[in-house]
Amino acid sequence: MYRTVNDFLADWTDSAEGTLRVLESLSDDKLDQAIVEGHSSLGWLGWHLTTSPVFFMSLVGVKLESSGDPKVVPTKANEIVDAYKKIAEDIKQAVETNMTDDKLLETVDSFRGPTPRGAFLRKLIDHQTHHRGQMTVLLRQASLPVPGIMGPTKEEGL
Repeated sequence: MYRTVNDFLADWTDSAEGTLRVLESLSDDKLDQAIVEGHSSLGWLGWHLTTSPVFFMSLVGVKLESSGDPKVVPTKANEIVDAYKKIAEDIKQAVETNMTDDKLLETVDSFRGPTPRGAFLRKLIDHQTHHRGQMTVLLRQASLPVPGIMGPTKEEGL
């Protein structure tokens, strides 16, 4: 759980940069790559990471505009990258503008019951990290470059 705005912003900046590196590894012809047919694809996961923050931010009382319909995955990788860059910056600006350290400690009602805003912001980053990990496996399966996020990868000469 975040107790200070600066702590969240530092983690968000680092996490968003890592996610962006993963998204920039996508290619149009591999957006349908899935572990097996019927499971989440690279394109779906990338788009989910781009559109789901609107939901998380609504839980903390911040309204953001979605870059598109969460159910309609773009067919161009650069559209996912560009939309993610926008939402990542929108989150940063919204938190800087609308949150205070005291607000992070305030509880809000949700499907999980009363929860501090700072806990939902932690879940936003955890959610992103989870799906980014799924994407790195699919990138390797698709023979696409896997960027180092928390250390170098085999592709980077480890």
